Parts: sequence; structure tokens; C-alpha cells
Amino acid sequence: MQIGAQFYTVRNQCQNLDDFALTLRRVADIGYKTVQISGTCPYEAQWLREQLDKNGLRCVLTHIPVPRLTGETEQVIADHHVFGCNNIGLGWYAFNETDTWDKFMATYPAIAQRIREGGRYFMYHNHDQEFQRAPGGKGIILERLAEEIPAEVMGFTLDTFWVQAGGGDPAQWLEKLAGRVPVIHLKDFAYGRKMAVIGEGNINFDRVFSVAEKAGTQYMLVEQDDCNGEDPIECLRRSYLYLKACGFE
Repeated sequence: MQIGAQFYTVRNQCQNLDDFALTLRRVADIGYKTVQISGTCPYEAQWLREQLDKNGLRCVLTHIPVPRLTGETEQVIADHHVFGCNNIGLGWYAFNETDTWDKFMATYPAIAQRIREGGRYFMYHNHDQEFQRAPGGKGIILERLAEEIPAEVMGFTLDTFWVQAGGGDPAQWLEKLAGRVPVIHLKDFAYGRKMAVIGEGNINFDRVFSVAEKAGTQYMLVEQDDCNGEDPIECLRRSYLYLKACGFE
């Protein structure tokens, strides 16, 4: 398994193309070889390809804004071919009175199927709301998503922090979703429900690593949405050093 950096961590440093390019270089200088692009300013696919190549990086996952994902699906697929990224992700779905279960099922399975036909793989990223009971009391939402959408059509970017925040066990959910978790998010959980640098919180990452490998995970991406006032680049650096000491690169 290879480690990488989720750019949502450094989104505030990527709000124009010059800063985005600089941040790609700074992340590469830490030692990361793979990235997820999410939360940045808009970019052209060819520009991203050139910047990735320049810094020796590979993009292995994106989170695409919903209007593009639903309204420009074919162009999104084409863009991912340009910069060589296999996984196209949805970063958030609220599962509330507006973003309902029925609305999700009427929209995203068809998009996921089209993405698969286009040679890419649709990835759903969980938060804690997926640990609510599904409509009709048929298990929790995350479980029902896995049951009703085939593995060959949709994978899961399992997020360790949000699983724990929802009352779940990250390693147990990796076991449940084995075979459809090629990319996961590593995010530590500290006292007070704080997001922490990997190894500075309380998640049992030794077990996560062991189970993730058995589940077929290829990439483990460091994400820290909230760095609690610290420099996000420094947080990514400390997480990298921890993971490197665990034998990952």
C-alpha cells in the first residue's frame, strides 16, 4: 500500500493556480508520491497533468463538485483520462430532508455506471451521517449503499475519522467493504472529537493497516480537514513521518 496526501487538507493554499502549483511542490518535497485533488481552485486537466509530472506525483482520486459530476459527466471522465486518475469521487452527501435516500438512488448509481463504462471507478466518501438508520430500518445507510449498488460499479473511500465519529470501528468496516476500498482516508481521532495528525490521536492504525491490506486497499491518503490552527503542510509532514516509520512510503 502506498501513502498519499488528500489536498482538501491544504485547500486554503490552493485557491489560485500559482498557489496550487506551489503546494503540489511542497507536498512532493515532504516525500509523498500520490495525491487526491479536492477543494482546490478550478483547473484544466492538461495543466494538472503537467504539474503532477513536474513534481513526480500521481493523482489517484478526485472529489468532483456535484454540478460537474451530474451535469458534465462525460467531460469529467475525459479529464481523468488526461491526468491519469482512475477514481472519481463524490465527497459529500448529506442524507437529510433535502438530500434524501431516494434522490441519491435516482441520481448516482446511473452516474457510477457511466463512469465505469468510461473506464474509471466511482468512489463514495463517507462522513458520520451514513451511520444513521436507513429508510425502513434496514440497517444503517452505509450498509445499505453497499448492498444495493454493486461493487463493480461503486467503491468506498472509507474515512477512518468519520467512521469512528459515527460510532463505527474503522477496521471492522474495512473488513465489511473488502474488495471495494482501493483508496481510504487516514485521519486520526483525538479527545474532544478533534482531527489529529496520524499517530497523535487514538485510532488503532496498526489494525487499520493490517485489515486494509487484506481488503485490497492500494492507497492510504492522509486527510486532516481541520488542523486546529497548525500549518496544514506541517501536519502532512508529521503524518508522513509517522507512516514512514510504520514502513509505508
